[in-house]
Amino acid sequence: MTHPAASLQPSEWRLPVEGMTCASCVRRVETALAKVPGVHDVAVNLATEQATLQADSPEVLNAAAKAVADAGYDVPRAEIELNIADMTCASCVGRVERALRAVPGVVDAQVNLATERATVTVLRGAADVATLAAAVERAGYGATPVVEAAAAAVGTAEAGPGFWAGPWPVVISAALSLPLVMPMVFEWFGIHAMLPGWVQWALATPVQFVFGWRFYKAGWKAVRAGAGNMDLLVALGTSAAYFLSIWQMAEAGDAMPHLYFESAAVVITLVRLGKWLETRAKRQTADAIRALAALRPDTAQVRRNGVEQTVPLASVRVGDEIVVRPGERIPVDADVVEGSSHADESMLTGESVPVPKQPGDRLTGGSINYDGLLVARTAAVGAETVLAKIIRMVEHAQAAKAPIQRMVDQVSAVFVPIVLVIALATLLGWGLVVGDWTTALLNAVAVLVIACPCALGLATPTAIMAGTGAGARAGILIKDAEALEVAHRVSVVAFDKTGTLTVGKPEVVALHAADGDEPALLAKLAALQAGSEHPLARAVTTLATERGITVPAVTDVRALPGRGIAGIVAWQALQLGSDGLRASLQADAGALQTEAERLRGEGRTVSWLIDTDQRRVLGLVAFGDALKPGAAAAIARLREAGIRTVMLTGDNAGAAARVGKQLGLDEVQAEVMPEDKAARVVALKRGGEAVVAMVGDGINDAPALAAADVGIAMSTGTDVAMHAAGITLMRGDPALVADALAVSHRTVRKIRQNLFWAFIYNVIGIPLAAAGLLNPVVAGAAMAFSSVSVVSNALLLRRWHPLAGSGHKEVTQ
Repeated sequence: MTHPAASLQPSEWRLPVEGMTCASCVRRVETALAKVPGVHDVAVNLATEQATLQADSPEVLNAAAKAVADAGYDVPRAEIELNIADMTCASCVGRVERALRAVPGVVDAQVNLATERATVTVLRGAADVATLAAAVERAGYGATPVVEAAAAAVGTAEAGPGFWAGPWPVVISAALSLPLVMPMVFEWFGIHAMLPGWVQWALATPVQFVFGWRFYKAGWKAVRAGAGNMDLLVALGTSAAYFLSIWQMAEAGDAMPHLYFESAAVVITLVRLGKWLETRAKRQTADAIRALAALRPDTAQVRRNGVEQTVPLASVRVGDEIVVRPGERIPVDADVVEGSSHADESMLTGESVPVPKQPGDRLTGGSINYDGLLVARTAAVGAETVLAKIIRMVEHAQAAKAPIQRMVDQVSAVFVPIVLVIALATLLGWGLVVGDWTTALLNAVAVLVIACPCALGLATPTAIMAGTGAGARAGILIKDAEALEVAHRVSVVAFDKTGTLTVGKPEVVALHAADGDEPALLAKLAALQAGSEHPLARAVTTLATERGITVPAVTDVRALPGRGIAGIVAWQALQLGSDGLRASLQADAGALQTEAERLRGEGRTVSWLIDTDQRRVLGLVAFGDALKPGAAAAIARLREAGIRTVMLTGDNAGAAARVGKQLGLDEVQAEVMPEDKAARVVALKRGGEAVVAMVGDGINDAPALAAADVGIAMSTGTDVAMHAAGITLMRGDPALVADALAVSHRTVRKIRQNLFWAFIYNVIGIPLAAAGLLNPVVAGAAMAFSSVSVVSNALLLRRWHPLAGSGHKEVTQ
């Protein structure tokens, strides 16, 4: 969808429509759009997949998109990210969001004060970066595309912070304010030493109008936009104290009245100090993103036509052979083709133990090659690498808003107007009742200065940034803020079995030949399975290789759907498969039947090798899947935390019961078909009484992951599973499940602590200021400290470390 070109009528708009296949689709879309209020004419083009609307105003676009969706088609959406400049508090966030949402075609806009970033969802083509940036600028703020802003940030980092972004404005402002405060200190010791009025004025004026200019500038933008923010409160409060002092000087003549230049100057100095400390602290909350981005090397050693050359990372293409020497960082995702070594993947998985690498193994870009020369074929570059996907996931989580933030947004929308009303009431109350207008003005100034909307705006996003960063360092990737907030309330964890609680690589655990010749039996089994990639087939061929078995040739191999496989080995027609296959051939198991029943009772999977012509059982092979080393400890940690554990598996009841008993699971549900898992997860919620997390790794787990309150995917599984999950574990250790819930618990606790302190500063401070119990200087110090304390409290999350792999079993909730 595009804005009208100059040649089009102002009321003409274009809407892209996906999913149309025929003229009937066109008619359905046209009918749906014609019913939208405000739309006068519609023309839908099947070839261009566009609908052209004659509409009263652009506000009907969202309603038109909904009508298309209700008709069974889709209007594609896109996300645009902007860096927002000049925001100082929660009120600023609300104003920027309202400005963006007012742009035609914008579906949603979320602004994060801590990251100073806006994520805008638009109907594709409805609004470009320039349109959105213009809307932000009309609201009184600056906006730049994230890519451009990142490039600018790199340049700034290389050149060092500018004068106004560094500590020097605070230092100079403090140096000018200190002489104004010293007479107050002398008064405490009974020494009366007041600076002349003109000296106080000379010291305070540059602080007020040079170092305090940013407050006037931002406050004026807020007034022009019909709103208020922290800067407006500071500008009004300090200006009142400054100009009151000038008026008193003019009225007093040769007398020396008490002036309040120190209140204005010190408040500005303290607020600037607080904002500088806050900015430094906010940068630390984003350390996880910078640390991940720093893992990407700038160059790669590429072998082309037998010649090695160093090329920029951007020049590497899929299929290129890269050479990685010991100690070097692996530049891209690649598959080893030559050499063997170990790789340090701790930056991805949180696991410090080096991982062995040999031909066929995958290397992950950003990890470090330890002790051998490796040659690998590039499998993914740029945005498709695992590291790039991790960075995007963490950025998305840090930019998103938690549901608890909605309450803060509602408060901050009315915060500044309420503070202004309270300040006015304080001024009039003291002035009219007490009759001391000077005291009345100072108390009103204290009300304006103590109010702290910035702490409210920082309370939630800084905690989310710190929490998701701590999780990322431990190999726990949290995709969105909602998953982070919900995870701490989980009361039931449902696990898939294969690949989640077990290794996911079946092994041959028993081999019994009817005639006692196990090597011959294994040779025939391996021959039948030689060309198969099935996990059970690989288990057989691996065992044959390990035992040095010579595998005979096989012909006429064919699959028996749902039953097994058939073929001819050494002129003997054979079939390998389940009990159902044996029963269909009416082959008698004989003495092996007892052994088969024992193995099935242990939860093993049993297959029979049968001579097709003679309908005779030649032997059986049993498979087992080993439990992951940390599975039992992971279940124990969840149980100690009061969380109920359930396993959902398609395995037979015997195998499932055996695993459940070994791990100490509270409930086992066996023989659950993949399509039924989502329904079982919904049933576990018991109508909303329980909060359910689902842990899985396969494509068949994706519906269940999406149906759960929190989906947790093992990164050792499929991209589909990870896409459906709110949390991804970067290594297949079930113990990370408890750690993921623990980091959620601690992050939510920090959010609540931050919101408590942000509210308590205002709930206690504003009434004290209105009652005349707070000096404006003390109020300014408290206001500056509130923001710094909120951010510093969030930074304590960086000290959190996972228990997975530590051998401990402490309760983490």
